[in-house]
Amino acid sequence: MTMKILAVAFLALTLSACESSTENANSSNENKPAATTPAPATPAAASPAATLASSPAAAVQLKAGDKVKVNLNGSSSEATVVSVDEKAAKVTVKVAGQKEDKTVALAAVTKQ
Repeated sequence: MTMKILAVAFLALTLSACESSTENANSSNENKPAATTPAPATPAAASPAATLASSPAAAVQLKAGDKVKVNLNGSSSEATVVSVDEKAAKVTVKVAGQKEDKTVALAAVTKQ
C-alpha cells in the first residue's frame, strides 16, 4: 500500500513539474510575436555533399608521398603520406624518426 502511495505521489510531482515548465515557457513568450515563416535552411544542411566539400579536411587533396604535419599526442610532427582512405577519413603516414607507420584521422593532417 505504501508503494502505491509513493508511486502516485511521484507521478503527481512529475506531472506538476512538467506543467510548471510549460506555463513558464508560455508566459515568457507572451510579448514576442509568433513566427509566421519557417526559418531558412542552413547551407550545411542543404546536402551532405556540400558539407563534405566545405570541411577543411576534404578541401586538402592528399596523395602518397606528400609531406605533411600530423597532430600526434598533442604535438605536431613532420611526416610523409603512405596512403589515403577517403571513405574512412584516415591517412597512413610515416612519421620522421619512427620505424612504423601511423594511421590517423584526416582532420589531424595538415599539408605543408
